[in-house]
Amino acid sequence: MRLLSRYTGLAAGLLSWGCQSNTTSLASTLPPPQNLAYQLDPSGDPAQPAGILLVWDDVQSSALGSYRIYSRGSTTSAYGLRGETSSNTFHDNGVPHLQYYVTAADVNGGESDRSNVITVDERLQLPQPASLTSISLNRAIHLQWADNAAVSDPGRFNWYRVYSMPYDLDHGVCITQRDSILLEGTTVSDEFLATLLVNGVPRCFGVSAISVEGYESLWSPLWHDTPRPDARNVLVSAYEVSQSQSGFRFWNDANGNGRGDPGELGLVQAGNRTDIDFWVHLQASDSTLWIVPKFAGDSMQVYGSAPVADLTSVDFAPANGYSDKMFQAVPGWGYVFQRNENGQYHYAALRVTAVGRQYIIFDWSAQTDPGNPELVVMQPGLSAGRTGSEVSGSR
Repeated sequence: MRLLSRYTGLAAGLLSWGCQSNTTSLASTLPPPQNLAYQLDPSGDPAQPAGILLVWDDVQSSALGSYRIYSRGSTTSAYGLRGETSSNTFHDNGVPHLQYYVTAADVNGGESDRSNVITVDERLQLPQPASLTSISLNRAIHLQWADNAAVSDPGRFNWYRVYSMPYDLDHGVCITQRDSILLEGTTVSDEFLATLLVNGVPRCFGVSAISVEGYESLWSPLWHDTPRPDARNVLVSAYEVSQSQSGFRFWNDANGNGRGDPGELGLVQAGNRTDIDFWVHLQASDSTLWIVPKFAGDSMQVYGSAPVADLTSVDFAPANGYSDKMFQAVPGWGYVFQRNENGQYHYAALRVTAVGRQYIIFDWSAQTDPGNPELVVMQPGLSAGRTGSEVSGSR
């Protein structure tokens, strides 16, 4: 989302401030405030921050009466009194002026020399995230983007802001009017799970990078996707993050008819249950996620010696080589399960599509015929990998 520079017409809009300038002529023995710093309030529009917070070291003196804040909208205009406060912080709401400084006023009306001057300079923005992709989920969208903004200046990177807005399916554009844009959340990671979305309703997403000073980058390329109920792209959380959503069972033949009826397949359940096929473990030492067989008769193995292009590539369960040990979840790799229940073997498979810091996303298949190692995808059109697409236009 490319926007015009905030400096275009800024001086004209703010020159009305340049009527009175500078400090009073009454001398003061107070020292000037030190270490004036600032942080901008991001708004979603990189050219128009929502405000600015000024912070400085407190002047330690019983003669201190207040602090006076001065600002100007351009380098050619005079400073004007912006506000006065007894605190060593000051919040200026709205689009900030270009430059600020602070003085200390004593109880007799005298005023110190000015502090250092801070300059709001949008050229300090971090680079925009270079790309954005997604995976559609049930009432949710998993977002992933290039981490180039954080990598470009790790010392100044603070976090990412994730936005969403309606998508006009008829015209293929995102609706980017200000009252249509929602802040989904913030994160220091290069991924985000947007939840509580309405299935079947397409939305656009964009991501910006925020610096420690509060400068907001241009948005990433806009991306649209649609949450939908589906057997693919199942999300299971790590046990250490959400116990109730950390387990998975491929099939529970609740009515005993030997068929995969609705409500019996692909069950996300609590990770402490003893009848689930596996649970997801977050290894604290290196933050990796692992698939752990759970049911007493369950064992598993990695499928092949390389990533698989699609879940359909895992078409036949090996006859042996299974283990009850846990295996690391790695995107693109396939895993095969063997479940021995009541003396019968059932086979299932999954392909990991994404590994977050707190959850994994995968496609799965299962065989309901006892002893049959042919792994049939249970949902027609099942596929793995990212969903959605980049949007070139907006309105």
